[in-house]
Amino acid sequence: MHTALLIIDVQNALCFGEYAAFDSQGLIARINQVSAKAREAAAPVILIQHETKGGGPLDHGSEGWRLAKGLNVASTDVIIAKTATDSFHNTALQAELQSRGIQHLIICGLQSEFCVDTTTRRALGLGYAVSLISDGHSTIDNGILSAAQITAHHTATLANITSFGPRVTPVSAAALRID
Repeated sequence: MHTALLIIDVQNALCFGEYAAFDSQGLIARINQVSAKAREAAAPVILIQHETKGGGPLDHGSEGWRLAKGLNVASTDVIIAKTATDSFHNTALQAELQSRGIQHLIICGLQSEFCVDTTTRRALGLGYAVSLISDGHSTIDNGILSAAQITAHHTATLANITSFGPRVTPVSAAALRID
Protein backbone atom coordinates (compact mmCIF):
# COMPACT_ATOMS: atom_id res chain seq x y z
CA MET A 1 0.00 0.00 0.00
CA HIS A 2 1.52 3.28 -1.13
CA THR A 3 -1.26 5.46 0.29
CA ALA A 4 -1.59 6.98 3.77
CA LEU A 5 -4.34 9.02 5.40
CA LEU A 6 -3.44 12.22 7.24
CA ILE A 7 -6.02 13.51 9.72
CA ILE A 8 -4.91 16.99 10.73
CA ASP A 9 -5.75 18.67 14.06
CA VAL A 10 -9.15 17.11 14.75
CA GLN A 11 -8.93 18.09 18.40
CA ASN A 12 -11.46 19.05 21.05
CA ALA A 13 -10.68 22.80 21.03
CA LEU A 14 -11.26 22.96 17.27
CA CYS A 15 -14.44 20.84 17.31
CA PHE A 16 -16.30 22.03 20.41
CA GLY A 17 -16.93 25.37 22.07
CA GLU A 18 -15.62 28.80 21.13
CA TYR A 19 -13.28 27.68 18.34
CA ALA A 20 -15.46 24.91 16.89
CA ALA A 21 -15.15 24.53 13.14
CA PHE A 22 -18.22 24.73 10.92
CA ASP A 23 -20.13 21.43 10.94
CA SER A 24 -17.51 19.83 13.19
CA GLN A 25 -19.75 16.90 14.14
CA GLY A 26 -20.54 16.14 10.49
CA LEU A 27 -16.84 16.55 9.73
CA ILE A 28 -15.88 13.99 12.39
CA ALA A 29 -18.45 11.54 10.98
CA ARG A 30 -17.07 11.94 7.44
CA ILE A 31 -13.47 11.60 8.65
CA ASN A 32 -14.46 8.42 10.51
CA GLN A 33 -15.90 7.13 7.22
CA VAL A 34 -12.60 7.89 5.47
CA SER A 35 -10.45 6.36 8.21
CA ALA A 36 -12.56 3.17 8.17
CA LYS A 37 -11.90 2.88 4.43
CA ALA A 38 -8.17 3.45 4.99
CA ARG A 39 -7.94 0.83 7.73
CA GLU A 40 -9.93 -1.65 5.62
CA ALA A 41 -7.44 -1.11 2.76
CA ALA A 42 -4.49 -1.46 5.19
CA ALA A 43 -3.42 2.14 4.50
CA PRO A 44 -1.68 3.79 7.44
CA VAL A 45 -3.76 6.32 9.37
CA ILE A 46 -1.67 9.18 10.74
CA LEU A 47 -3.21 11.65 13.14
CA ILE A 48 -1.50 15.03 13.36
CA GLN A 49 -1.98 16.76 16.71
CA HIS A 50 -1.15 20.45 17.08
CA GLU A 51 0.28 21.54 20.40
CA THR A 52 1.20 24.83 21.99
CA LYS A 53 2.61 26.04 25.30
CA GLY A 54 1.58 29.11 27.24
CA GLY A 55 -2.07 28.87 28.15
CA GLY A 56 -3.80 28.44 24.79
CA PRO A 57 -6.65 26.09 23.89
CA LEU A 58 -4.22 23.60 22.28
CA ASP A 59 -1.68 23.49 25.11
CA HIS A 60 -0.11 20.04 25.34
CA GLY A 61 -2.02 17.85 27.78
CA SER A 62 -5.08 20.10 28.01
CA GLU A 63 -8.61 18.91 27.25
CA GLY A 64 -8.66 21.10 24.12
CA TRP A 65 -5.43 19.48 22.88
CA ARG A 66 -6.84 15.93 23.04
CA LEU A 67 -8.11 14.26 19.88
CA ALA A 68 -11.77 15.15 19.40
CA LYS A 69 -14.49 13.22 21.15
CA GLY A 70 -16.15 10.98 18.61
CA LEU A 71 -13.08 10.67 16.37
CA ASN A 72 -12.37 6.97 15.82
CA VAL A 73 -8.76 6.13 16.64
CA ALA A 74 -7.29 2.64 16.33
CA SER A 75 -4.34 1.22 18.22
CA THR A 76 -2.51 0.87 14.89
CA ASP A 77 -2.81 4.60 14.08
CA VAL A 78 0.27 6.79 14.29
CA ILE A 79 0.04 10.08 16.20
CA ILE A 80 2.49 12.85 15.34
CA ALA A 81 2.76 16.10 17.30
CA LYS A 82 3.38 19.38 15.50
CA THR A 83 3.83 23.01 16.48
CA ALA A 84 3.48 24.76 13.09
CA THR A 85 0.85 24.92 10.34
CA ASP A 86 3.02 22.58 8.25
CA SER A 87 2.64 18.99 9.46
CA PHE A 88 6.09 18.18 8.03
CA HIS A 89 7.93 21.04 9.79
CA ASN A 90 10.15 19.69 12.60
CA THR A 91 8.13 16.46 12.86
CA ALA A 92 8.69 12.79 12.10
CA LEU A 93 6.03 12.79 9.35
CA GLN A 94 8.34 12.66 6.33
CA ALA A 95 10.46 9.89 7.87
CA GLU A 96 7.30 7.92 8.73
CA LEU A 97 5.98 8.22 5.18
CA GLN A 98 9.34 7.35 3.59
CA SER A 99 9.80 4.30 5.83
CA ARG A 100 6.48 2.97 4.53
CA GLY A 101 7.10 3.81 0.86
CA ILE A 102 4.14 6.19 0.74
CA GLN A 103 3.61 8.05 -2.54
CA HIS A 104 0.00 9.22 -2.19
CA LEU A 105 -1.67 11.07 0.68
CA ILE A 106 -5.31 11.43 1.56
CA ILE A 107 -5.67 14.64 3.55
CA CYS A 108 -8.50 15.85 5.79
CA GLY A 109 -8.93 17.80 9.01
CA LEU A 110 -8.67 21.31 10.36
CA GLN A 111 -8.36 24.16 9.54
CA SER A 112 -8.79 24.58 5.80
CA GLU A 113 -6.83 27.79 5.32
CA PHE A 114 -4.08 27.00 7.82
CA CYS A 115 -2.81 23.50 8.50
CA VAL A 116 -4.72 21.68 5.74
CA ASP A 117 -3.58 24.18 3.09
CA THR A 118 0.03 24.39 4.28
CA THR A 119 0.45 20.64 4.71
CA THR A 120 -1.11 19.94 1.30
CA ARG A 121 1.20 22.41 -0.43
CA ARG A 122 4.24 20.97 1.36
CA ALA A 123 3.17 17.44 0.42
CA LEU A 124 3.02 18.47 -3.24
CA GLY A 125 6.47 20.06 -2.96
CA LEU A 126 7.82 16.82 -1.51
CA GLY A 127 6.42 14.85 -4.45
CA TYR A 128 3.25 13.33 -2.99
CA ALA A 129 0.04 13.14 -4.98
CA VAL A 130 -2.84 14.23 -2.76
CA SER A 131 -6.50 13.29 -2.52
CA LEU A 132 -8.11 16.13 -0.58
CA ILE A 133 -11.36 15.12 1.08
CA SER A 134 -13.52 17.96 -0.19
CA ASP A 135 -16.09 17.56 2.60
CA GLY A 136 -13.46 16.44 5.09
CA HIS A 137 -11.90 19.75 6.04
CA SER A 138 -13.36 22.82 7.67
CA THR A 139 -12.66 26.02 9.56
CA ILE A 140 -14.46 28.93 11.21
CA ASP A 141 -15.89 32.13 9.72
CA ASN A 142 -13.23 34.84 9.53
CA GLY A 143 -15.28 38.04 9.34
CA ILE A 144 -14.84 38.28 5.57
CA LEU A 145 -15.82 34.82 4.36
CA SER A 146 -17.95 32.08 5.84
CA ALA A 147 -16.30 28.80 6.81
CA ALA A 148 -18.06 27.07 3.91
CA GLN A 149 -16.68 29.68 1.47
CA ILE A 150 -13.16 29.32 2.87
CA THR A 151 -13.28 25.54 2.60
CA ALA A 152 -14.63 25.62 -0.96
CA HIS A 153 -12.04 28.22 -1.95
CA HIS A 154 -9.14 26.15 -0.60
CA THR A 155 -10.41 22.97 -2.22
CA ALA A 156 -10.59 24.74 -5.59
CA THR A 157 -7.27 26.56 -5.18
CA LEU A 158 -5.33 23.47 -4.12
CA ALA A 159 -6.81 21.44 -7.00
CA ASN A 160 -5.56 24.06 -9.48
CA ILE A 161 -1.91 24.03 -8.41
CA THR A 162 0.12 22.48 -11.23
CA SER A 163 3.67 23.73 -10.63
CA PHE A 164 4.82 20.87 -8.38
CA GLY A 165 4.06 18.03 -10.78
CA PRO A 166 1.93 15.94 -8.42
CA ARG A 167 -1.64 17.21 -8.17
CA VAL A 168 -4.45 17.54 -5.67
CA THR A 169 -7.60 15.63 -6.53
CA PRO A 170 -10.67 16.66 -4.53
CA VAL A 171 -12.93 13.76 -3.60
CA SER A 172 -15.84 13.48 -1.18
CA ALA A 173 -15.69 11.11 1.76
CA ALA A 174 -18.44 8.97 0.25
CA ALA A 175 -16.77 8.77 -3.19
CA LEU A 176 -13.26 7.97 -1.89
CA ARG A 177 -11.86 4.64 -3.07
CA ILE A 178 -8.58 3.27 -1.77
CA ASP A 179 -6.97 0.56 -3.89
